Amino acid sequence: MTHVPKQKIAFITGGNRGIGFETARQLGQAGALPVIGARSEQAGREAVEQLRADGIAAQWLLFDVTRYADHQRAYDHFHALAGRLDILVNNAGVYLEGETGVKDLYNAADVPEAVLRQTMEANFFAPVLLTQTLLPLLQRSAAGRIVNLSSILASLTLHRDPSSPIYSANSVAYDTSKTALNGYTVHLAKALAGTPVKANAAHPGWVQTSMGGSAAPMAVADGARTSVQLALLPDDGPSGGFFHLGEVLPW
Repeated sequence: MTHVPKQKIAFITGGNRGIGFETARQLGQAGALPVIGARSEQAGREAVEQLRADGIAAQWLLFDVTRYADHQRAYDHFHALAGRLDILVNNAGVYLEGETGVKDLYNAADVPEAVLRQTMEANFFAPVLLTQTLLPLLQRSAAGRIVNLSSILASLTLHRDPSSPIYSANSVAYDTSKTALNGYTVHLAKALAGTPVKANAAHPGWVQTSMGGSAAPMAVADGARTSVQLALLPDDGPSGGFFHLGEVLPW
């Protein structure tokens, strides 16, 4: 290591567009060094150039969360950069069941196996395994923070409530993948109890992105706020929770 950045180092998977990019921007504005995980060199370079145009120093890393060799490459990158990682935002994910909030292509009786497996791979197994790979670097941080991008659609409580806004949602693969990620978040926080590392799940809101769809009511800037809040929690902040804009959501 030649020059170790003094500011917080944040890795945002899927950070070249949408909520991930805005999360990188807001973390950069807060003084962190955002490192964007992007699946192509062009996407990564363009994202960094956009941030630099806004006066934010940033980096990019060729990274596909479902390509497990990339997990070790990410570890090697941050180990060489600083010997630590301060913030991990598990932002990358997929939605393969139509347009969010508009029409579900399948329900629990007919969702294809391929959709289930691809969704669970990207939204659950990949972020869990990445977290395990990078955890030694997060444990070297004075205030490690793990943010798992979840969704209100993960809430079993709300799915069972006929009066809730998500009662009619039937995107079983996506919803179940995020419920599983919530479960991992709880167990991870328990495993990290008594250490400086905190892990929480974030519901960004229904946001106007390629995944969120045209009917979404929230702007991307607002959709990133929960991730940023959880990434910058103070020492006395919560761990093992499920939040949206500072409010606790039901499991």
